[in-house]
Amino acid sequence: QVHLVESGGGSVQAGGSLRLACASSGDTDSSHCVGWFRQAPGADRELVAGINTGGGRIYYADSVKGRFTISQDNAKNTVYLQMNSLKPEDIAMYYCAAGGMIPRWVVCSTPARFTYWGQGTQVTVSS
Repeated sequence: QVHLVESGGGSVQAGGSLRLACASSGDTDSSHCVGWFRQAPGADRELVAGINTGGGRIYYADSVKGRFTISQDNAKNTVYLQMNSLKPEDIAMYYCAAGGMIPRWVVCSTPARFTYWGQGTQVTVSS
């Protein structure tokens, strides 16, 4: 099992940037999905970015393409979400999530690939 802890949330002006970090512990050696979800007020939880830690394949939701970048530091067992050009529409609680072992060629593009969840970190963007 994997334990996930998010950090890096906060408040930023529109157009600004934040970098979220997801530190993991437990069974982290296998190829698996690590990703970021967000849930805005009144909205469903949305997968915004995912990475296959073994194969490196990356998924982005259309709403964040060109603005957000997901990356990993294997030595630190940490996955990052660099969020640039933030908009008020990005306001949400952001959750790190991870799944079980998968083939290296899998793209982490569906919520079904994620089983374990962090507690979330709030992102606020002022207009």
